[in-house]
Amino acid sequence: MTPDSPIRLLLSGPLAFGPGKAELLERIRTTGSLSAAAAEMEMSYMKAWKMVRGLNERFRKPLVTLSRGGDQHGGAVLTPAGQELLDLYRQAVAAAEKATAPALVRMRRMLAADEPDSRD
Repeated sequence: MTPDSPIRLLLSGPLAFGPGKAELLERIRTTGSLSAAAAEMEMSYMKAWKMVRGLNERFRKPLVTLSRGGDQHGGAVLTPAGQELLDLYRQAVAAAEKATAPALVRMRRMLAADEPDSRD
C-alpha cells in the first residue's frame, strides 16, 4: 500500500473503509492507545473515538476494545476482527494497485509537462 493510493472501499450504504480508518487501526495496534494513535495522526481524540465507535457499531464484532483511563491509564486493543479487516483492506489495495498500475502509468504520461505528478 503506497501513501499516494487513496483507495476507499464502499462496504455498505454510506460505510466506507479507506486509508484514514486503516491508519487509525494500525496506529491503535502499534501504540495500544486511542489517544496516542490520534495524536500521531494529528487528529482530535474525540474524532478518533467517534470513528472507532462508529466502526464498532457497524461490524458484527468490535474492531477495537477500549478501556477507560484514570488510574489504570486505559488503553485500546485491535481485536482479531479488527486485524482481519485491516489485512483484508491491505490485500484489496494491493490487488487494486497491481490491476491499475499499467493504466496509471499511461494516464500520467498524458499529463502536461509542468504538472507536478507527471512521471514516466
